[in-house]
Amino acid sequence: MLLNMFLTIVRKEITRFMRIWTQTLLPSVITTILYFIVFGAFIGSQVSDVDGYSYMAFIVPGLIMMSVINNSYSNVVSSFFSQKFMRAVDELLISPTPNFIILTGYVLGGVLRGLIVGGLITATSLFFVDFHIYNLTWVILLFVLTSLFFSLAGFTNAVFARKFDDVSIVPVFILTPLTFLGGVFYSINALPPFWQVVSRFNPILYMINGFRYGFLGISDVNVFFSLGILVVFTVVMYVFNLVLLKKGVGLKN
Repeated sequence: MLLNMFLTIVRKEITRFMRIWTQTLLPSVITTILYFIVFGAFIGSQVSDVDGYSYMAFIVPGLIMMSVINNSYSNVVSSFFSQKFMRAVDELLISPTPNFIILTGYVLGGVLRGLIVGGLITATSLFFVDFHIYNLTWVILLFVLTSLFFSLAGFTNAVFARKFDDVSIVPVFILTPLTFLGGVFYSINALPPFWQVVSRFNPILYMINGFRYGFLGISDVNVFFSLGILVVFTVVMYVFNLVLLKKGVGLKN
C-alpha cells in the first residue's frame, strides 16, 4: 500500500512536468545552447586551455550541473506550493500517507526532472565539443545527489512560502548568484587569493567541481570533501523537511 501511495505521487509529478515539457524541459536546452554559442564558441575561442582542456570542454560540466540545480529546485517548489496554495495538500496530509512518502514522492519528481534535463544538456553538448567521461560512477553519484539536495531545498522553500512571490525569491537572489559564482565559467585558481578564499564558502563550488572531476578528472577542490559535504547537507535537509511536515509548519492555519 505504501508503494502505491508513493508511485501515485511520483506519477502525478512526472505527468505534470512532461505535459508541459515546452515550459519545463525545452527552455533549459535552448538556454544552454546559447551559453555554448556565446561563452564556448565566441568567447572560448579567445581563451586559452584550462588544465589541458579547451574552454568549451571545461564549461560543459558546469552548464549541465547548473541546469540540474535549477530544474530540480523549481520543479518541487512550484509543484508543492501550488498544491498548498489550492489547499489540495490538506487532503494528502489527513490521508494515511506517511510524511516520508509525501516528501520522497515530491522530491523524486524533482530529481527525475533534473536528471532528464541533465541528460538532454549532455546530449546537446556533444554537438559542440567531443569529450570522454573520466569517471562515470562519480558523474552519476554527483548527478543524483545534487538533484536530490536541491529538490529537498525546493520543498523547504515551498513549505515556508506564503505567496507566489516567495517562490522566486530564493532562486533569483540566492541560487542564481551562487551558481554563477560557483566556478561554472572559470577556475577559482585564476582568481586573486582573497577571492579564492571567499569562493570556498560557496557550497555550489564543491558540487560543480565534484561533477567536473567526474567528467574531466580535474577539480579546484578536494572531490572527496565535496562528496562528504553534499551527503551531509542532503541528509540534514531530508530530516529537516520531515520535521517541518510533522509539525505542519506553513501547512496548518
